[in-house]
Amino acid sequence: MKKLINDPKNVVAEAVAGIAAAHPDLVTVSYDPIFIVRKDAPTPGKVGIVSGGGSGHEPLHGGFVGSGMLDAAVPGPVFTSPTPDPILAATIAVNGGAGVLHIVKNYTGDVLNFETAADLAGAEDIDVRTVIVDDDVAVKDSLYTAGRRGVAGTVLVEKIAGAAAERGDDLDAVAAVATKVNAQTRSMGVALTAPVVPHAGEPSFDLPEDEIEIGIGIHGEPGRARIKLEPADAIVDRLLAPILEDLPFASGDQVLLFVNGMGGTPQVELYILFRRAAEVLAEKGITVSRTLVGNFVTSLEMQGASITVLKLDDELTELWDAPVQTAALRWGR
Repeated sequence: MKKLINDPKNVVAEAVAGIAAAHPDLVTVSYDPIFIVRKDAPTPGKVGIVSGGGSGHEPLHGGFVGSGMLDAAVPGPVFTSPTPDPILAATIAVNGGAGVLHIVKNYTGDVLNFETAADLAGAEDIDVRTVIVDDDVAVKDSLYTAGRRGVAGTVLVEKIAGAAAERGDDLDAVAAVATKVNAQTRSMGVALTAPVVPHAGEPSFDLPEDEIEIGIGIHGEPGRARIKLEPADAIVDRLLAPILEDLPFASGDQVLLFVNGMGGTPQVELYILFRRAAEVLAEKGITVSRTLVGNFVTSLEMQGASITVLKLDDELTELWDAPVQTAALRWGR
């Protein structure tokens, strides 16, 4: 498979170097151990927020480092968790004396390694809280998780928790709002093609040309069903039904609707999906008051998309609207 890379072993380091070169106004980079940190970190008296995970999901997480969102992101190898050492180093780097929140997608390696890093940080007298993101309604357990997977809803948790930290909330309050966002967020995805991990050089699973995978994970994990390709509206209906039933969402709710591309899907197709999702929600009396459309939590070059719905209240809406200045999300300034 053709890829714009040099040596597969250097993909992550070279990509992180590219982030540093492209966004020197926002971030600085440590290479040994490797992590991306907000340029002005640590901020005295502010809760630091650290996230991370396997690479291949860009702009998650490095693209969300900056004012109003993450203080640091720790990239592991492609589709593989970072080890505790860089997580600990990032935690120390952003500690401004008010403690640090770890936002962790629910994959076994990520959970264990962030847990170890939090324990080590505690030995350094850094107070750490952890919020596990598990917004995927597709499956209860998968190849990589015990319980539900953390997928595109991670962006919403990071943004809103980041805004709470930026306004000066203490560690308990920031962790509480992150937990609330996760509890009120549901997601589900679909794959049209498989991703190609650089060191493997071939698709990670076989998906015939006329089939799609409903409920796919962001590493290519199996979903709920493999079916024949359908029109976009029918696919949206399949994704939205379990999302709306799970919380459940109800008439009168205000929501944020997020249509996320998996890396290889044109923006025009994402807007086709968004259009249908907004129609379905309106028919059910659910008001879409905030929106996000684009490639934010990808799976390398996988063709596909996910739909995420977050139930909003006044506080969450205010925090979503708060200024943010990162490589991938910018508004309010």
